[in-house]
Amino acid sequence: MAKKAFSDVMRESEAERLGRLYPIILAEYTPDYVQAYQQEKDFLLSVFGDAVLRISHIGSTAVLGLIAKPTIDILLEIQTNTDLTDITKRLTHAGYIVNRPPMDIITYIKGYGENGFEGQVYHIHVREFADHGELYFRDYLLAHPGIAKEYGALKQKLQHMFAHDRDGYTEAKGDFVSRITALAREEFKDKYNRKL
Repeated sequence: MAKKAFSDVMRESEAERLGRLYPIILAEYTPDYVQAYQQEKDFLLSVFGDAVLRISHIGSTAVLGLIAKPTIDILLEIQTNTDLTDITKRLTHAGYIVNRPPMDIITYIKGYGENGFEGQVYHIHVREFADHGELYFRDYLLAHPGIAKEYGALKQKLQHMFAHDRDGYTEAKGDFVSRITALAREEFKDKYNRKL
């Protein structure tokens, strides 16, 4: 197969372009993640106010000792029918970009510059209050360090396979995440399925 001509770089799809700008990077755990979460949590509570029903640090940076993309994922559960207009204006003014992935009402992301990552990366997943699998998955990894280590090894393997394909990387972890989430739901029963 012939090498791709350098002049073809402008014909890359948007996904390929973004994959090169924002590659899969894994880093050793640092306690700084907790502080970064807490600071952003305080800020988000000040912006969302009474709309917040629950706020949680999710993802690998929430698991002590786990290798992770250095992204602080925050699950922000809000009251139904919250008007996000002013909230979105305030967050975009604070440097957040608005995304609308399928699972979330809205997602706010920060740390993505025009030429790559800039500073701490945050993903704020805004949803209605519910029994979200990410909470169970996180808790299972915290309670079972051996499984967390297995997950870390899987992520390192997949990083090499999907270095510039964020969707592929996430999809390739899917079976593991689904299996562990099912075990977590069995172990923790309806831990997060409680009405306010």
